[in-house]
Amino acid sequence: MRYLTKVSVIFGALAALSATLQAQSGTCAGMSLGPGASLNGFVPFPATSLWNTDISATPVDPNSANIINYIGASTTLHPDFGAGTFAGSTLGIPYQVEAGSQAKVLVKLRAYASQSDPGPMPIPANALIEGYPNPGNGDRHVLALDKDGCWLYELYHAYSLKTGGWKADSTAIWDMTISEQRPYTWTSADAAGLPIFVGLARYDEVAAGAINHALRFTVPTTQQAFVAPASHWASSTTDQNAPPMGTRLRLKASFDISGFSTANKVILAAMKKYGLILADNGSGIFISGAGDSRWNNNDLNNLKPITASDFDVVQMGTIYTPANVPTGSSPSIGSFTASPSTISAGMSSMLSWTVTGAIYTIVSPDAGPVRGTVAIVTPAVTTTYTLYATNQYGRTTKTVTVTVH
Repeated sequence: MRYLTKVSVIFGALAALSATLQAQSGTCAGMSLGPGASLNGFVPFPATSLWNTDISATPVDPNSANIINYIGASTTLHPDFGAGTFAGSTLGIPYQVEAGSQAKVLVKLRAYASQSDPGPMPIPANALIEGYPNPGNGDRHVLALDKDGCWLYELYHAYSLKTGGWKADSTAIWDMTISEQRPYTWTSADAAGLPIFVGLARYDEVAAGAINHALRFTVPTTQQAFVAPASHWASSTTDQNAPPMGTRLRLKASFDISGFSTANKVILAAMKKYGLILADNGSGIFISGAGDSRWNNNDLNNLKPITASDFDVVQMGTIYTPANVPTGSSPSIGSFTASPSTISAGMSSMLSWTVTGAIYTIVSPDAGPVRGTVAIVTPAVTTTYTLYATNQYGRTTKTVTVTVH
């Protein structure tokens, strides 16, 4: 009875913590549910995040002209999203918003397992895969937002499994209440080690009259380097005029947007205020967005005459290459315990830990990302749990076993 009372108290404390976090995260809990759902004004990450920073007055980078010429001054902008399909695949990158009650499933990690965040993740079996209904062998991104916990889950090259779980070449979990930094030189579900969802142009934002964050874009060739907020390069090119991952372009203040439609003015205004952040190798100045039946493709095509010469490169700061990647200490796990460590079937155990220097922590195979230092688990069989503590310099793990009789 004492133990059951203790667990009840812990559950109550966790519920209170969840409610507090929802209040702190602004309107995260106010997002609508479902595929392509409206965020109802919620902007992931704090206002201080580089994704959400007004860079309209930031100085131009000294190497701007050379980088623009490397990209190709006459390279035209291309909105890589819209309504309907092309060659049987939907346009843009889909996403879904899930409730906190969505069942979490395991994700089998493949090519970039050592740089991925483990599950469980609230990815439904019918989650939309980039390129659906015919995703083929492309990037196959899957993006899911947890409205109650305020977490963002992203998968690269994802496939659903008959067991109800998923497999993916790379995964990343993002805490939407903080400015999370992945370990330097680590990828994510995006080549640059960046979150994908936050850089998408979405119809609900345009309809509301403002995009309040930077947009994601690609170019054919990048440098073997990255700048903040990126953490990873995907190139062997050392030409200093090639743009590093994380390079930010800004539509010139002098560019006249008065002749564009209301919807396109919103997109172009965001390019002036927040800019474009380089996230992957791909086609030249392809701008990422979420597909939506309400987009007007003919109108979006009016953005295509805009060229790279209409942009400046915003001052980048430190460019990280293999010669100067920041180094430091990974998190330190002081303890990771289970109380009790032996239970009967149907009973629960409280996992608790002490960690210093971590940006975020994950408990696998149950719980998932956790704020705080406790998690309640109810294993059906004897289970070994792993605590993953991660910061900008790396990851530390520790295990504990709960024995079930």
